[in-house]
Amino acid sequence: MSSIDNPHFVLRRLHSLLGVVPVGAFLAFHLWENSQSRFGAEHFNTEVVDALSGLNYLPFIEIGLIALPLAFHAFYGLAIIGSGRPEPLRYGYTRNWLYWLQRVSGVGLLLFILMHVAMTRIAGLMDPAIHADLFGHMRAALSNPWVFGVYLVGLWLAVLHLSNGLATAAISWGLTASAAAQRRFGWVCLGLGLLLGVIGTHGLIGYLIAPTTGIA
Repeated sequence: MSSIDNPHFVLRRLHSLLGVVPVGAFLAFHLWENSQSRFGAEHFNTEVVDALSGLNYLPFIEIGLIALPLAFHAFYGLAIIGSGRPEPLRYGYTRNWLYWLQRVSGVGLLLFILMHVAMTRIAGLMDPAIHADLFGHMRAALSNPWVFGVYLVGLWLAVLHLSNGLATAAISWGLTASAAAQRRFGWVCLGLGLLLGVIGTHGLIGYLIAPTTGIA
């Protein structure tokens, strides 16, 4: 039953909306801020980490605008996965493959986010030295090829999930009703995903090659 009287209809729309704003918007911002690693330790630790730490109402922003929407999007997404039956090998349509990839990327991304938050935000709360030099902490972690590989995979899973999610959301919300409109917007979403992926990859590499002198 496709009606606003159906709670699953409302929850799916909320799930879709939160995946775009604020979760998707935060991902774009987070990749941009991490790309500033290329300017070196002093710039990153002072102009990014310290500046964000000094924001007014930061706990409300982190919990109310990021953590809770992300948690709902992730765990309701798991419920959607449990109710779906994608069969990309039996039905080899592009949309069916994307349906499957969206769900696989969501599970992988959830595991990556938990690891990333533990390594950065939680570790910084437990050890002030990590918060004081987050650049150095990330540089040391990413110097391990396995960790760098995990971050690279997690990054591209995130941009895949967002870009394909935007295309799907536009269909769900009736913004791209025709097949031609869906194809055109699909290319836009692909371009956005590639752009964000390049920015994010540049940020990861920046931790390894940017100067470490002059840490604040």
